[in-house]
Amino acid sequence: MEKRYETVFILTPVLSEEQAKEAAKKVAQFLKQQKAKVLHEEVWGLRKLAYPIQKKSTGFYFLFEFSSESPTIVKALETFYKRDERVLRYLTVAMDKYAIEYAEKRKAKLKSSSSIPSSKKKRTTKKVEDVD
Repeated sequence: MEKRYETVFILTPVLSEEQAKEAAKKVAQFLKQQKAKVLHEEVWGLRKLAYPIQKKSTGFYFLFEFSSESPTIVKALETFYKRDERVLRYLTVAMDKYAIEYAEKRKAKLKSSSSIPSSKKKRTTKKVEDVD
């Protein structure tokens, strides 16, 4: 039976944006090598950490949603993270039906907000009138 998982990992801020994306691509390649299907990827970008990790206060955040039949995929992925010195923190969870439903809603919301052309988005500008 195929299970769905979600993994979030934080990369060191010392990397350039291209290097961070390359590291994320290697995670996706590793998952594919392990015969997992990558269903969704999100790049959250450089964000401030809640607390310093290895004397760093920011990190590049990435989220992958994937499915696999292998019961050892999580252990293999965590070993991969531990061997990569660019990874500050990671968390991988198995998704239940409620998490899957929430993830589908989140993806639909992301698609709808990104499909609206910038000229059609609601602008929040205020009209300033001269007062004499």
